[in-house]
Amino acid sequence: MALVDIIMPQMGESIAEGTLSKWLKKVGDEVKRDEPIFEISTDKVDAEIPSPSAGVITEIIVMEGETVAVQTIVARLETEKGAAVAATAAAAAAPSVPAAVSTPQQAGGPPPKSESTPLPAAAAHQTSAPATSSARGNGNSFEERVKTRSSPLVRKIAAEHGVDIAAMQGSGIAGRVTKKDILGYIESAPPAVAGRAPSMHAPGGAEPDHGPLPQPWPGDRVEPMSKMRAIISDHMIASRRTSAHVTSFMEVDLTRIARIRARKRAEFEAANGQKLTYLPFIIASVVRGIQAFPIMNTSVAGKDIIYRKPINIGVAVALDWGLIVPVIKRAEDLSLGGIARGLNDLAARARAKRLSPEEVQDGTFTITNPGVFGSLMGTPIISQPQVAIMGIGTIEKRPKVMTGADGEDTIAIRTCCYFSISFDHRIIDGAVADQFLAFVKKTLEEFPESAV
Repeated sequence: MALVDIIMPQMGESIAEGTLSKWLKKVGDEVKRDEPIFEISTDKVDAEIPSPSAGVITEIIVMEGETVAVQTIVARLETEKGAAVAATAAAAAAPSVPAAVSTPQQAGGPPPKSESTPLPAAAAHQTSAPATSSARGNGNSFEERVKTRSSPLVRKIAAEHGVDIAAMQGSGIAGRVTKKDILGYIESAPPAVAGRAPSMHAPGGAEPDHGPLPQPWPGDRVEPMSKMRAIISDHMIASRRTSAHVTSFMEVDLTRIARIRARKRAEFEAANGQKLTYLPFIIASVVRGIQAFPIMNTSVAGKDIIYRKPINIGVAVALDWGLIVPVIKRAEDLSLGGIARGLNDLAARARAKRLSPEEVQDGTFTITNPGVFGSLMGTPIISQPQVAIMGIGTIEKRPKVMTGADGEDTIAIRTCCYFSISFDHRIIDGAVADQFLAFVKKTLEEFPESAV
């Protein structure tokens, strides 16, 4: 018999830590190789982590709700000697990353009991003091390379506040600067430093613009936010402060699409093994719209506009424990069947917590579909650093006035839906956004049946 260390995995190059949100096994449980044993939450994705070997769990080191650095030992597994050797060899073949002691995060109350909600992190962030510029060296050491390769969000916050990440001593692996480090430094820095540039978290280094925090009343239940809910909250507030949001609406007649679906559904499902829903038609039409109006597929970098070459469509997926946006990469290269396969695969694995961090990154345009819950229309918030997001309302039959070939008006039953487009008015004018939405509308209403 031998012991195998179970570690916090690195779910992507830019991720330095993870929150152990839920244990699926307990001490004394027997597990099979590749059987899920715990769930983690990172700033990119929730996932179930499989056992590296078959055996019995003898020790749990990291408790639910704790946030630790990648490669930290979270538990130990007693296993047969041969299996232990195989697991050790697999670990040795992986890229070596020095383990680090976890940095506590914000303290919270007792974790919620709901099994469908990931448990939150528990502890208080640690503010790091910057090192002097003379101690930084030439920037070529391993430590400095690791520190400056912080997550995109950390680099963005640092750039907005004029903070040199390489000058900081972070709490992550090899001194890597984490989000907690950069926010803690900005909050504790003198006004001359913290106020160099407006922040998407607190403009000009000021306190967040909210009123007094509400207090619980007798009988109220207080639950700390899950890791995913806290991240969504931060991103939504940051987006509202970053982009000048404007939303336009149009009604789209999907009667033609409904008839194509009715005629082609069986043939399509037999050929592709996928259900033919409305969404692949919409995604294909959005891709054509982006090709006609490239400004919809951009990002703002200061005074520069970055025109993205690939069209990576993010599709919001509602989960019992939050919201996640998997991305269909290079949608411009996919047929309608390819879009349907990619969409259904990503949605299924999102609900099963089987997505990798890369599959929720690098989106260039997002579509959200609140219509599945009956919503007529909405004003969605842009997913940064994108510049637009489309909302799809409920698809339903409505009476419409139609003009016949003889010029006479008649009442007809049509399958219709309201589309909304929230766009960043810093670089997209209302006329351009409306022209884009009108192009998508026309493409759907004239969709060629031969494309199915």
